[in-house]
Amino acid sequence: MPAVSIAALAGGQVEVDAQTLSSFAAGLEGSLVGRDDPGYEEARAVWNAMISKRPALIARCASAADVKRSLDFATDHGLLFSVKGAGHNIAGSALCEGGLTIDLSQMRAVDVDLDAGTVRVQPGATLGDLDGATLPHGRAIPVGINSTTGIAGLTLGGGFGWLSRKHGLTIDSLISADVVTADGRELTASDDENADLFWGLKGGGGNFGIVTSFEFRLNDAGPDLLCGLIVHPFTDGRGVLETLRGFVAGASDDMTMWAVLRDAPPLPFLPEEVHGTKVVVLAFVYAGDPAEGERELAAIRSYGNPHGEHIGVIPFAGFQQAFDPLLTPGSRNYWKSHNFASISDGLVDTVLEYAASLPSPQSEIFIAQVGGESSRIPADSAAYPHRDAAFVMNVHTRWEDAADDARCVGWAREFFDATAGFSTGGVYLNFVSEAEDAARVTAAYGANYEKLRQLKAKYDPRNVFRTNLNVRP
Repeated sequence: MPAVSIAALAGGQVEVDAQTLSSFAAGLEGSLVGRDDPGYEEARAVWNAMISKRPALIARCASAADVKRSLDFATDHGLLFSVKGAGHNIAGSALCEGGLTIDLSQMRAVDVDLDAGTVRVQPGATLGDLDGATLPHGRAIPVGINSTTGIAGLTLGGGFGWLSRKHGLTIDSLISADVVTADGRELTASDDENADLFWGLKGGGGNFGIVTSFEFRLNDAGPDLLCGLIVHPFTDGRGVLETLRGFVAGASDDMTMWAVLRDAPPLPFLPEEVHGTKVVVLAFVYAGDPAEGERELAAIRSYGNPHGEHIGVIPFAGFQQAFDPLLTPGSRNYWKSHNFASISDGLVDTVLEYAASLPSPQSEIFIAQVGGESSRIPADSAAYPHRDAAFVMNVHTRWEDAADDARCVGWAREFFDATAGFSTGGVYLNFVSEAEDAARVTAAYGANYEKLRQLKAKYDPRNVFRTNLNVRP
């Protein structure tokens, strides 16, 4: 490999000679990829097509030893670097322009220990990898809703999904993590060992080190659960959202229901004339006995005149992949998000107003029910602070043509501003689209921000982990 000019942590460039690069590459179990090498474009690809950064080098790690060697190489030479898990982060923090990307995406092993009731997960694994290893045994970790999402980024941001009302956030099942810190130490973080670091990893983003292994406690789930969709006409939207509001107020922890406002995809259970029209979708998972779930669901299933529904006891691993076709990589994506304590009349009015003018056929507004077990854990028990959120709204703007960037982003920002007055002021870290948006980053860490800054000063005083949603020491 020839000499390379690489972006420096302090600004400017660092020239790394050919011999040094060859020595670094030779010591990796994985591979070192430069801009002119085969596989570079694949290695730098991330989920959000709005992100098009070109690292000077990509270290494709195959082991924890590779991770340490890559981090040492970056810090020894004063290089700007980023850390890539599955590459699904909306803000594109997996890549850094002109620097070194430490790529963990090939480290995808998932090892289940049913006797111990635990699972160990490498940082490149996806939700699909984890679900595929645990759910056939009727065990699970509460994770997100898109099977291509990375476990590392999800966990470091907190993590929530269909099982969070029953089993808490992803971080609430985390037992320990193996971490390489900024000074090259390999530490284990848990409640009993490096407990302050463990606290920071549970929702503090990638600010304190590179996690090379996560250990989770398994929870009972499935493998088959009562799941489904109820699709209503948009003209009934107000009644649907008001009925949903009353329903979730009395819902058990086993029931989780989300509302999605969008153009109807071509779902086979919908009449063809409904495809492409605006709808309100109620999506739900019941994590307990299906017969009990059917009885609980009846209160909302009887409402209105839906276009159609698809409800049944199915493998939960399959339902976890149900939304993947709407979230494939390669499209342009921009998100804005709020947390809410309740769904007020004013919020309903505003949501319906803006949902009527979605800027593209792929765009949607979803309102996710959270709370339950995840809200019973003290807000200061982990870096993730938003235990007061009963609902998380994500304004998911998605389109294909770069010429539509300004219009689509502008619509999302306008809607975000219009709903800000109804929010708690908090935001879910993994839904922040712009890493440089300091105000939203602060809001994501909430009341725990100052403690995170102190932790950063201890574990990363030079702020070498900075290409993320950054906490500055």
